[in-house]
Amino acid sequence: MNPWLALLLLWLFAAVMMTLGWRWQRRHRNTGIVDVLWAVGLGGGAVWLALCGTGASIPRILLAVCGGLWGARLAWHLWQRVGHEKEDGRYAQMRAHWHGHQGKLFAFFQFQAALIVLFALPFVAVSANASRVPGWLIAGVVIWLVSVLGESTADRQLARFRRYPLNRGKTCRDGMWRYSRHPNYFFEWLHWFAYVCFAVGAPFGWLAWSGPLLMYVFLRWISGIPWTEAQALRTRGEDYRAYQRSTPMLFPWFPKTSRESRN
Repeated sequence: MNPWLALLLLWLFAAVMMTLGWRWQRRHRNTGIVDVLWAVGLGGGAVWLALCGTGASIPRILLAVCGGLWGARLAWHLWQRVGHEKEDGRYAQMRAHWHGHQGKLFAFFQFQAALIVLFALPFVAVSANASRVPGWLIAGVVIWLVSVLGESTADRQLARFRRYPLNRGKTCRDGMWRYSRHPNYFFEWLHWFAYVCFAVGAPFGWLAWSGPLLMYVFLRWISGIPWTEAQALRTRGEDYRAYQRSTPMLFPWFPKTSRESRN
């Protein structure tokens, strides 16, 4: 199938799915479902584009397995929060800012549908890759394993911290969260380099670089870190400011000592 037709069909699916998600949030007043559906749509998009692709079988199989499992894990993790907790403070703030305007929320959901297609561009490159360079394919699998294992570990550490009522209003500094304020975002960004490796040799393999580049831009300046840190400052105040002074923002590194943080 023509890859651009496959992307168009993916967008139609995502638009319908996000419309249903918007209706769900109207009943449950929880916009966080948009994150679950984004992961479902993008993971499903990897499988869909692998099936529609014209490239060699091995890169397409790796795309379907790695992209599908990544999306399924992330969607399940997010659903555990959305399905059992009240609306995330970031979305509650957005809802309050928009005074619950359902037209704006609908547009937000549809914007996420468009982002599914945008972030699926690396999958197009992999699905068209007719070459099979073993070294790059192995490197992609290693990057995928490290990143998904790292992200799932960081997610579990944060979930364990949040389960204890005594930690309410405090900042998690356990495990990976001691070395980065957003280790889950770091490994999410790293994960996209797997598809860069899978696309080496493709006629437009450069398109795979859109994954890590777009993800870094969105995490660093648009919807990831800015939203998360603004919410953390609202709810944890000075404790989070101290965490900001001592701990690297994204790329893991050793935290500063108390004396270094004051300087």
